[in-house]
Amino acid sequence: MSQQTTLVIFCKRPLYGQGKQRIAATLGKGAAYQIACALLNCALEDARGWPGLVVLSPGSESDREWAEDLLLFNYQVVPQCEGNLGLKLNYVDQLLRKQGASRLLFVGTDAPEHTEQCYLQFDQLLQQHDIVLSPAADGGVTAMGGSCPWPRLDSLPWSTPQLGEQLAGACKDSGFQVAFSSAGYDVDTEADLRRLRESLTNDLRPARRQLLQLIQVLFDGKVKD
Repeated sequence: MSQQTTLVIFCKRPLYGQGKQRIAATLGKGAAYQIACALLNCALEDARGWPGLVVLSPGSESDREWAEDLLLFNYQVVPQCEGNLGLKLNYVDQLLRKQGASRLLFVGTDAPEHTEQCYLQFDQLLQQHDIVLSPAADGGVTAMGGSCPWPRLDSLPWSTPQLGEQLAGACKDSGFQVAFSSAGYDVDTEADLRRLRESLTNDLRPARRQLLQLIQVLFDGKVKD
């Protein structure tokens, strides 16, 4: 691998009836599945525009073949291990560093409001600091980058409002310099989709246009299970 920043996308294979449960609870399983697919497409759109190396990290080894068919350019697929998100992040981070990666930026598929400017800011901060975190409005993070190996992350309160603060604390306790980018949002609820209907209005990226059109159809009541 080169010394460029590597973009690592943690992704789950969208399946009907699985994932986006809070959206499914109010809009139905069909809507939740379609939103999950649209969000994945936004993350893949970001991957295609990334100037450095790209790694797709599906949730399990069984989804390797699925992940290998997602993009039309050269990229690497590194399935996650079993365990919580902290264990998965440590595992993928360590594996890629053994292959020669030095700067790794981890993102998921739940932050379609990440713009090219956001990614530029992440990359620039990561070239100047040990750790870069993008705070999420719900207390988590929408992106996390490291120019050094992460400390142990398995004991952190993943998927809670305390995650961002404790993640930053764990990095600082390990002697790392932590920088924060501008805050962002995850997409987990119907309210988040309503926010996207406003924030993506002027976003011309094709996958974002498709996501916006889907949201508009959903709120017009045209999509059913």
